[in-house]
Amino acid sequence: MSQLKAIISRLESLKNQTETLEKPQRFFEINGERICSVTYEAKGDLFELKVFNKGEKPKTYEFDNIDIITIEIFDLLQLV
Repeated sequence: MSQLKAIISRLESLKNQTETLEKPQRFFEINGERICSVTYEAKGDLFELKVFNKGEKPKTYEFDNIDIITIEIFDLLQLV
């Protein structure tokens, strides 16, 4: 459960960084390997998730719900 809280905390801080000109971004890694990245678009209140797989182009998904993207990130981190 604490891992879910940590992910939500990182996403909420991402959402609060909207004062910068660039889209705020966070990376999620395991043992130095990037699993995914998340950017936040304040205009549309959307999170963009990029999933990195070795030998493939990153796959991009959009979420408008912080709980759903949290579960998706949690699942990705469990697969490694």
